[in-house]
Formats: sequence, structure tokens, C-alpha cells
Amino acid sequence: MTHAIEIKDLHKHFGANKVLVGIDMLVEPGQVVCVIGPSGSGKSTLLRCVNLLEEPTKGHVHVEGIEVTDPDVDIDAVRRRIGMVFQQFNLFPHMTALQNVMIAQQRVLKRSKRDAEVVARENLEKVGVGDKCDSFPAQLSGGQQQRVAIARALAMNPDLMLFDEPTSALDPELVGDVLAVMRKLAEEGMTMLVVTHEMGFAREVADRVVFMDGGVIVEDGPPSQVIGDPQHERTRSFLARVLHPEGG
Repeated sequence: MTHAIEIKDLHKHFGANKVLVGIDMLVEPGQVVCVIGPSGSGKSTLLRCVNLLEEPTKGHVHVEGIEVTDPDVDIDAVRRRIGMVFQQFNLFPHMTALQNVMIAQQRVLKRSKRDAEVVARENLEKVGVGDKCDSFPAQLSGGQQQRVAIARALAMNPDLMLFDEPTSALDPELVGDVLAVMRKLAEEGMTMLVVTHEMGFAREVADRVVFMDGGVIVEDGPPSQVIGDPQHERTRSFLARVLHPEGG
């Protein structure tokens, strides 16, 4: 069976700053892998290397058996298989929710306007904002905008989804709606690599949790182990701060 994502000896340097140092990771089809760790640990950079938004300094990344780090790869063809959802929603402010979900389908997949609209409406419905098709981003809450962004990614029929802290820009009361959509995708078997601070989500939904610190993977295992019974002091101290910020 081909791995959904295979990362071997991945390094990423920004000048003298070594952000990723020898990362090895596998994600299997249908798995949900959550990446946790302190700010600056390299989590988002790792995610961005998977679809070459960041060029690795050294190492190899394969997506569904295709090496994205091969200089001759058709990266646009690989990216069509990957949906990506960022912290910021990146919606076009002058377009309605429906138009935002249609545009890449028409331009990249060359779907007709009619077909793109059908798929857009289906996916907006799926993420719970089917009644917001004609709303502009400024008329939507942050949680609604993020769900439109997820619908936009899903409309491209990706084989896997990358989420880069998708709830970190949201007010706390809006986080649950977005996590519910992600939980549903996981139940449907979508392969997901998720950078998140939401420990409850990681504990409940992830097949594996990866804890990163200082550009390396410190622990990798099922949530019951990494979150429930961490083996490394760095993991323990991070979780103590995140799970019990008051020190209690």
C-alpha cells in the first residue's frame, strides 16, 4: 500500500535558523495525524513542505508515492490532490461564499460553471453554511469563514487535507463548529495532517499524535500514549502548560 505522506530526513533552514532537523514521518491513507508542540517548533513549516509551499533544504517528501522534492515533479498536479486550510481564511472579499468555493474548480479543474456551483453548494451544505451562499466574507463570522475555506478545499476532491492551526484565529465560542466539521471528515475516512493546539480534538480524533519541539519529533504515537502518558520530559512540560495553564 502506498503511504499517503512519506517524509524522510527532512531539513529546513532559514539562513542560520534550523527550523526542521531530520524529520521522518509516515501518514497512511485514512489516518488522522495531529502535530502538536510549542510555537516555533517547526510544525507549520513541516506542513508547508508537504506541498512545497516551503522548499526543503534537504530530504525527501512523497505524497501518494510521488516525490514532491524531485525538481522535475509537476507540483501543480500533486497539489490538486491536497486540500489545505490555513489559520487565516484567505477568502476573496469581493466574492460571495459560493463564488469563493467555485473559482478554483473552474480555473484549476476546468469544471463548467454549472458543475462547479453544484459541487460548491454540496460542500457548503456539508460544512453547515449552506444558507450563506450569497454572503460575502465580511458578513460571516470567523468560524463561518473558516468553514467556507474548508468547503473550498473539499470542492477540489482532494485525497488528503492539511490543516495549519485552523482554529487559532477564531473566538473560543466559534472553535467547536470548525472542529465538528473536521471530526466529521475524519469519520468519513479523509486522510488528515493537522497542526493544532486543540488537545481535546487531538485526543479524541487523531489516530496518532506527533509532538515536535526545536525542529525535531520528540514523541510519535497514539493519543493515549503521547497525551495520556508522555514518555519525555519535554512533552510532559508542554502538556502541563497547555492542559493546566493556571498551574493547577
